[in-house]
Amino acid sequence: MNYQFPCVGDCVARAEGVYIAPQALVCGAVELASDVSVWPMTVIRGDKGLIRIGARCNIQDGSILHADPDAWLTIGAGVSIGHGAIVHGCTVADDVLIGMGAVILNHAQIGAGSLIGARALVTEGMIVPPNSLVLGIPGKIRPLDPAQHERIRRTAENYVALKNAYLEAAAKL
Repeated sequence: MNYQFPCVGDCVARAEGVYIAPQALVCGAVELASDVSVWPMTVIRGDKGLIRIGARCNIQDGSILHADPDAWLTIGAGVSIGHGAIVHGCTVADDVLIGMGAVILNHAQIGAGSLIGARALVTEGMIVPPNSLVLGIPGKIRPLDPAQHERIRRTAENYVALKNAYLEAAAKL
């Protein structure tokens, strides 16, 4: 069972096919599009600002997503957020992979098709062009190669399939 807390602001809105792990916390003004998966120990807290998560996104174990009144969080479609990432008050375009332990701060903008490397720091207000690779602390922008684009696509697809398997297993209980 998901942890339940009183809503501050609007309550969570979820589309068809959304999976939220029993150990995850999703509260406040949060909109989850179709086929989103939220994995164990993840916190998505829309108590201070709106959080919108696009279709086919996966928010992996232990991630934290939050927004501020002046920095809402918008995540496009087909985005994979790796284990333990912190994504705060920024805009992430479609088909992005955010690596494990990465941190993205308020007002940053991540362009479509980009890959944020594990443990990278995207500083406040940083603009990452489409199809970029960001590595390091603070993050440095590099070009992305075709194999990395394929990895982004494959990761999102694999998590939709895994989410479906979890939903099917739960339906049999």
